[in-house]
Amino acid sequence: MSFLTAEQLKKFGIVDYGYTTDPIPHSVDHFNQWVKKDLHLPLEYLAGERQKKRQSIKEYWPAFESALTFLFSYHEAHQNLQLLYENNQDWNGLKLASYTLGFEGLDYHQILLNRLNEIGQFLIKDDPSLMFKVVLDTHPVLERDLAMRAGLGWFGKNSMLINRSHGSFFIIGSLLLNHKLKSEISEKFKVESDHCGQCTKCIDACPTNAIDPVTRTIRSNDCISTFTIEQFKMDSTPGPNMTLKEGTIFGCDICQDVCPWNKRVDRLLKKSLGFSHKDQHKILNFFLLRKTTELYKDLSTLTEGGFRRLFRSSSFERSGRRGLLKSLIFYLK
Repeated sequence: MSFLTAEQLKKFGIVDYGYTTDPIPHSVDHFNQWVKKDLHLPLEYLAGERQKKRQSIKEYWPAFESALTFLFSYHEAHQNLQLLYENNQDWNGLKLASYTLGFEGLDYHQILLNRLNEIGQFLIKDDPSLMFKVVLDTHPVLERDLAMRAGLGWFGKNSMLINRSHGSFFIIGSLLLNHKLKSEISEKFKVESDHCGQCTKCIDACPTNAIDPVTRTIRSNDCISTFTIEQFKMDSTPGPNMTLKEGTIFGCDICQDVCPWNKRVDRLLKKSLGFSHKDQHKILNFFLLRKTTELYKDLSTLTEGGFRRLFRSSSFERSGRRGLLKSLIFYLK
């Protein structure tokens, strides 16, 4: 079984990868208690049958014997957004989650599905008996725990997976395999120890107090990302602590912005020349680089179909016009 060369890793946008044969999430009891206490609500899809499948990868894919897990960084997009917020005089005060500008401004799901399938086909050339299944955050697998078991990081106090070299601004994608790989590969990847220490920057920075410092979990009903991304309807009820005073109308990077491990990557990352793709500029010009009154007018008058056509293949297509309008109205109150 051959692994990808440095050139291939760069081609696929992979900054790190790991391997595990363990099908059982180390945090599964923690996850079950979180759901039992209804701290996952309003994300109802995390309970029931999909919760059952998350108990073991074999519940989801019985053929599982091992997994290769990859980190696809979007830290450069985060860096470029920070520079825009700091230096662009046309910025209107609104903010978007950095991942929406990563991956050339397109929805990462289809891009990474294609990349992972290509990697899988590459591996099959070496071993025709190999079968694989692609896993992203839309599948009933605890993907951060899978990455932790593969030696790619530890759970931060904000429940994000943190990698010592690459922080937390990345998407996790995996290939579930029906074979175990050779033993020296298994020995290479060890579970990372916790490097958060006494730091509480993410907890202190969260404007809605969504992070439980004792259990190191997120109260979803208080999470800005849940309200702005997952709750599409105009009459969605915000949690009692909800505020968008920071201007975060789609997603939220606040707890990651202040993380020392991401600050370290900021210092080491070569300064980018800025956003260069047309879809990135379309997003910036529509949401961030004009008056909020103009944005409100467009979101109020566009049809759902018109909005989805405008942002087809982007992260905003799923939430639709109403989800963005709901968040903007809440921000403007």
